[in-house]
Amino acid sequence: MKPRINLVTLGVADVAASRAFYQRLGFVASPAGSDEVAFFDANGAVLAIFGHDALAEDAHAGHHAQPSFRGVSLAWNVASEVEVDEIMAHAVACGASLVKPPQKVFWGGYSGYFADLDGHLWEVAFNPFFPLSPEGRIALP
Repeated sequence: MKPRINLVTLGVADVAASRAFYQRLGFVASPAGSDEVAFFDANGAVLAIFGHDALAEDAHAGHHAQPSFRGVSLAWNVASEVEVDEIMAHAVACGASLVKPPQKVFWGGYSGYFADLDGHLWEVAFNPFFPLSPEGRIALP
């Protein structure tokens, strides 16, 4: 058995608004979606958005209040510091909230954070220690 992540689902307050936000970011929605769920190709994995309460019900997790920090972030790795700056500016123009402006970071890379419409954290990073394949996937050493 080989572990893998095929799909990441984010619980959101408004599926239609979140679908539009992610499309503005450049993600392409699959026709497999509906009014209740959207699926996006995330370069080898699938990003899904689903109503927060419906996701909690499906997982039998109850309807807990959303904490301000969930202990999870998604990462969008790119090939240069310039790309980090461009994507962060694009995300904010699409309606994201700037959480941490791009900057050199303690581990030797360059990154910043934005939050989507529901507060899900996204890190946009240039990591010189994780080269990217021609398809933009991380090639772990």
